Amino acid sequence: MDIEDIDVFIGIDVGKSEHWATALSRDGQKVLDRALPNDEERLRALYKKLADHGNLLVVVDQPATIGALAVAVAQDMGITVGYLPGLSMRRIADLTPGSAKTDAKDAAVIAGAARTMPHTLRAINASDEEAAALSMLTGFDLDLARQVNQSANRVRGLYTQIHPALEAVVGPWLEHDAVLEVIAAWPTPADLKSAGRTRIDAKLKAHGCRRHATWAGQIVSALEHQTVVVAGTDAAATVLPHLARQLISLHAQRADVAAQVETLVQAHPLYQVLTSMPGIGVRTSAVFLAETLGKTFDTGAQLASYAGLAPVTRRSGSSIRGEHVSHGGNKRLKRAMFLSAFASLRSDPVSRAYYQRKRNQGKPPWARLSSPWPTAAS
Repeated sequence: MDIEDIDVFIGIDVGKSEHWATALSRDGQKVLDRALPNDEERLRALYKKLADHGNLLVVVDQPATIGALAVAVAQDMGITVGYLPGLSMRRIADLTPGSAKTDAKDAAVIAGAARTMPHTLRAINASDEEAAALSMLTGFDLDLARQVNQSANRVRGLYTQIHPALEAVVGPWLEHDAVLEVIAAWPTPADLKSAGRTRIDAKLKAHGCRRHATWAGQIVSALEHQTVVVAGTDAAATVLPHLARQLISLHAQRADVAAQVETLVQAHPLYQVLTSMPGIGVRTSAVFLAETLGKTFDTGAQLASYAGLAPVTRRSGSSIRGEHVSHGGNKRLKRAMFLSAFASLRSDPVSRAYYQRKRNQGKPPWARLSSPWPTAAS
């Protein structure tokens, strides 16, 4: 960042309820050093007061989460805003006298780095705003996906308990809202028998199921495999409709989030490149962009290391004990890459051949997928 015209360097160690702000003049004199509530009015008052000393530079350590308000207020007032990445901050803090870690020390480290090491700073621009939006949406979508899995597993568990044959039929169809509508209307085997094939067929058809006749027939056929009523069936009749409605609601929420994510992702210039790779869809593209926007990787190896996909070699003296999967890196990016790699095995012959070649070489499962998009790499 260019700091030639900056007169006051404000380092803010952000917090949920309050921040700690340290302001340094160009010659290193401490202009301000105190706690500051996470409140727009107080932030504006601080920036206005310090503006009497000249042009300001506000630097935070978490611009997209709890520091978002401090950044937004500064930008609204036309103040230059920067970001000191956490790794750089910790390295600078390790070289600062004193072993204590306090908000005041961290704020002083941020302000000092802004004044004397501007090369460690990053400007906060549109890409950071896009990354924040995508990170928030993809994070919420991940939470929804976990709730979907949890609720679906509960439904499968209840049907396994009261009617295993029925679970074998409806269990794989729980991502379809039409089947969930049937469960909500007639949750128990007795209810489904009472409804009959014609009404089940009509319900599936009314909610957009294209194979409604086939599925209705399979449900009715499954009911014939069990005549006894298992203990707990009455309780399941109460729980299953709630779980079915919950799944329908979660599916709708995921669809709404996916639409917003798709709008953001499609506007990015890398969207066509990412989705051209096997196993990469809108959600995976969104996670990839959210976790890599604003970061620079000169080689694919650097990206793999950042995601935690690069193998770790363990050595003892002159002997090599072998390579092992890394437990570090960006967890969300690693997960997205692994899921895309597994998806490519089902849909792309080249990826499948690459995986099989690594398997024939005796590579462990994690190493077979360590190069996530072989088609693009080649």
